[in-house]
Amino acid sequence: MSDESKLDDLLTQLGTGRWNVVYFFGAAFWYMLLPPQCFSVVYLAPNLNNTCLPALEHNISYIAEDSCSYFRITSEGSLQEEPCTEFLYDDSIFSSTLTSEFGLVCGRAYQRAAYQSVYSLSSIIGSLVSGYAADRYGRKIVVVVSQVMYAATCISISFISNFNVILAFRFLLGALGTPTFYMLGMEVCETKNRSAVGILMALPWAFGMMMWGGAGYLIRDWRWLQLAVSLPIILMLPVLFLIDESPRWLIVTGRHDKALKVLRRASRLNKTTLPPEDVLKSIFDDIQLENEKPVTKTESMHSLAMGSGQERCTMSCPRLLRSHKMRVVTIALSVNLFISSLVYCGLSLSGAIYSSDPFLYMVLSGLMETPGYSLTAPLIKKFGRKNPSIIGFTICGVVILCLTVIPSDISWLVMTFAMLGKLAISGAFMILFVFEAELLPTEVRLQGLAVTIVSANIAAALSPYVADYLGPLVPWLPSVIFGLSSFVAALVLVPLPETLGLLPDMIHDLEKLWRKKEKKTDAGDDSLTDKLTA
Repeated sequence: MSDESKLDDLLTQLGTGRWNVVYFFGAAFWYMLLPPQCFSVVYLAPNLNNTCLPALEHNISYIAEDSCSYFRITSEGSLQEEPCTEFLYDDSIFSSTLTSEFGLVCGRAYQRAAYQSVYSLSSIIGSLVSGYAADRYGRKIVVVVSQVMYAATCISISFISNFNVILAFRFLLGALGTPTFYMLGMEVCETKNRSAVGILMALPWAFGMMMWGGAGYLIRDWRWLQLAVSLPIILMLPVLFLIDESPRWLIVTGRHDKALKVLRRASRLNKTTLPPEDVLKSIFDDIQLENEKPVTKTESMHSLAMGSGQERCTMSCPRLLRSHKMRVVTIALSVNLFISSLVYCGLSLSGAIYSSDPFLYMVLSGLMETPGYSLTAPLIKKFGRKNPSIIGFTICGVVILCLTVIPSDISWLVMTFAMLGKLAISGAFMILFVFEAELLPTEVRLQGLAVTIVSANIAAALSPYVADYLGPLVPWLPSVIFGLSSFVAALVLVPLPETLGLLPDMIHDLEKLWRKKEKKTDAGDDSLTDKLTA
């Protein structure tokens, strides 16, 4: 029996009870609090109508149409263009914003998008650093340190009076918003509940989106709004004292006494019975010995995505490109994660384009994500991963492109199609995570996930420039970009094989999976399950 099976057997004996619920609740609550920080640009730094206020001592001829400059009459009687340095802002929706306080218009308009993209770019660094730290020092210490620092950073932004410092804090915030708590929750979950728990822990993200829309409607001053959505993070801190270190990580890193203590506490809280201490220690030794075997080209690494323990990375990243099929998978998944992130984040930030009410747009946006996440589990269980993903991207492309021909004055129809697009991309995005974890062979899964996550974060950093910067200039352009990109994502998935009920461990297993796809009508072909387990 493999070390993964032994670990899963222990978790099965522990069952699911009060010990697990603390992790699930903590991770779910954490994900509910993230959207206001991830998409804070919508209400903190929106695009505002503004009017140029020329210097009083100048003889003004007229103000430029874009209200970014004015023409004054010189002493010689000629006209000279001067840039506007003071503006009068439309405060009918927001009483105070970063845009109005720091003059993020005209020549500084790009800084609104920078405020959003800096968060996504720093997430790349945060994911890499937190992943290494969690494997090196433990999951719990990373969760505790990141949560405490995240809370302090969020609250501090409310009191900063320098925009460059705010950008620096946003960069730190993105680096601290790691998925470690989510992975910790998955690692303490027994196998039979892992898929359902994985979705349920992520589902509060949609509730957080709706909460962000309601908070923005109630509080129109950016400092008070930032403070209001940041203070609830403090409620997370007591949970940090109730969680234990991941027993998986403790076992595979040789901390057997601590692992035994954690498992005893879990057994007591869940009211279950574990094997005797000597049997447990024997299991721990077997798991550690298996984990410490030298990694060769024919051995697999444990997968973080599948909830395994300590991952061993040989840094042999060329394996992702060595095989033709592996190259196709890596490129296809990278393109799809890039497009999914671009379209999802772009639609989330496009309230000003598709709606006259940015608060209702955000609430409905979160509401559409709820079925997009929850309905995917039974859907992919019956129909597989590939075809539902293709259908989701195709529907998203169709409805978003329709927005380019719908008259903007039919606001309810524009909103309806925008929400249908958000529903489709949310469902496709969720399915893609499952498809990716199953399509990447175990021996390169960690490396593959790292590559695709980087591509997704790059797209998230680009999305505000499409939605907030290009949108006001060319209103139909974001819809064209999002719609056509969705079609590309659907087409890229066509060559890939279905993975329903299958999980390749080695790259050559992926080759077999592909041959099964190409020869599925051959009656003499053996079952793929037999091939993968042979």
